[in-house]
Amino acid sequence: MVQNLKKKYKKIEKKNCRRCVVCREFFPKEQLIRVVKTKEKKIFIDPSFKIQGRGAYLLPSLEVVKLAFKKKSLDYALKLKVPEEIYKKLEEMVKNKEL
Repeated sequence: MVQNLKKKYKKIEKKNCRRCVVCREFFPKEQLIRVVKTKEKKIFIDPSFKIQGRGAYLLPSLEVVKLAFKKKSLDYALKLKVPEEIYKKLEEMVKNKEL
């Protein structure tokens, strides 16, 4: 399932690349979705890649978002429990991008 996604997204040099927390592969950060935990321990989806804080990156795919929820990959990467509403927003973003 995730192997097919790896072929879809182009991998390049590690310069300016980030690792997807689900499939653990490097991709250019422009191809990924960033989720940020701020110092106030609030979690946001960061489309601009500019909010300061600890970031975690996901491939923009429904399969990846569902696996992140199932495995709690974002919780581990951000060192904080991510609310379900963030996963719902991620799913909506991915669905809107794929249409």
